[in-house]
Amino acid sequence: MPSEHEGESPKGLAVDESFSDRTSATSPHGKEKAPWWSYIWDYEPGRSHEERVFIQKLDVFLITMLSFGYFIKNLDQTNISNAFVSGMKEDLSMNGNELNLVDTAWTVGYVVGQIPSQIVLTKVRPSIWVPSCELLWTVLTFCLAAAKTSNHVIVIRFFVGLAESIFYPAAHTILGSWYKPSELGKRACIFHASSAAASMFSGYLQAGVYKGLNGVHGLTGWKWLFIMDGIISLPICIAGFFLIPDLPENTRAFYLNEKDREMARNRMNAVGRAPRTKLGLSAFKRIFGRWHVYYLTILYIIFINIGPSSSVNPFSLWLKSKGESVEKINIIPTAASAIQLVLTVSFAIISDAIRHRASIMSISTFLGGFAALLLAIWNIPDGLKWFAFLLQRASVPYGPLSMSWANEICGADAEERAIVIGIMNSLGYAFNAWVPLLTYPQVDAPKFRKGFIFSTIAFGAQAAITATVAYLFKREKKKTKSERDEEGTEATGDRRSE
Repeated sequence: MPSEHEGESPKGLAVDESFSDRTSATSPHGKEKAPWWSYIWDYEPGRSHEERVFIQKLDVFLITMLSFGYFIKNLDQTNISNAFVSGMKEDLSMNGNELNLVDTAWTVGYVVGQIPSQIVLTKVRPSIWVPSCELLWTVLTFCLAAAKTSNHVIVIRFFVGLAESIFYPAAHTILGSWYKPSELGKRACIFHASSAAASMFSGYLQAGVYKGLNGVHGLTGWKWLFIMDGIISLPICIAGFFLIPDLPENTRAFYLNEKDREMARNRMNAVGRAPRTKLGLSAFKRIFGRWHVYYLTILYIIFINIGPSSSVNPFSLWLKSKGESVEKINIIPTAASAIQLVLTVSFAIISDAIRHRASIMSISTFLGGFAALLLAIWNIPDGLKWFAFLLQRASVPYGPLSMSWANEICGADAEERAIVIGIMNSLGYAFNAWVPLLTYPQVDAPKFRKGFIFSTIAFGAQAAITATVAYLFKREKKKTKSERDEEGTEATGDRRSE
């Protein structure tokens, strides 16, 4: 069936032209050659000055805002682990597995909110919905400082998870609405790398708070951690109401003029990225009638559940078992977060440069699997164990790259893109509500033998599903291109017969 606009694919079948949008001066052999620096950052020789300025505006405002938003989300999500090893366990008389229950409560809230949030996102402006939820979880973070029992912590963490559930899928949906595939991977991973920065900062913050504020005004260090996290988060929430640009079809961002808005719509139209339409029964029939939702969801379920829950840090618990001080337990694991940050950005640059997500995702899988295997063996020199704990973070870039991949695979159908991303994240964390309780229970610390064996096997499954999705996507693109070529041939024949 011919598409409505020339050059577009049928609704729901991803167009991939922008993966070959790197062009430059024609070489003597007739082939276009790009300069070396184009492999590091965006390069299009035909790109106008206005488009370059437009992309710079997006990078300055949108990427910065989403990165800060994800920073505070992860700061307010992972602070529970720092608080637990810094006195909260003793003050609230928590046993080993109550940390798992706290994490499960957060996960249940996180799962419940995702798909409804993505549906809301098709109706409500992101600049209203996202900051409102950020503000809610910031208030709840303040409330954690007043918790008197572990039950208080469990209840509050459920609502923190509910509020935070909107952010990650919404952010990837927004990114996929503004950036072309050749631009998307880097931005998605730079945005995601802020989670590593949050983990590092939380460790440094807790170490500093414990040393400088522990006992001030009668509050222990772990309570001050929640208060400081809330203070840091508050201005970022408020800024979101003004700096998130919504979507190309309805943006009212003060930093984008009318030419910018028209350019944004044209750019997305050129790569087959459809704008929002009415979300009805027909949209759900389309979504669940394709392979995308099923295979991408399986892929993400494996990724989310391949290791321990966010509140269980085997590295920190191993250090604690060795008798390290509270300050060192909070600071030393930040080295792993630094490695995660560097690798996430590096893998993103390479994946955009070679125009092949699956290859880099497979490398990430291999490195993570090798680290899990070393830790499953466990009886290895401490130096090698340190190496394995640090190398584990090489598996993290797989997550944002898979979301970028989903944005591209579902790019021609805005409703499918939003719902599939929501389902991926929601079901991933639905399994995360109980899988880590079985694979990485707190009582198995610090060896987690069962957990590391599970992770090693799961990395093998992740490699298999990555290869399967790559094959299906390649076959789909080939079929779509063939159909467009046939339509073009038929149209040419019709004109000649007139």
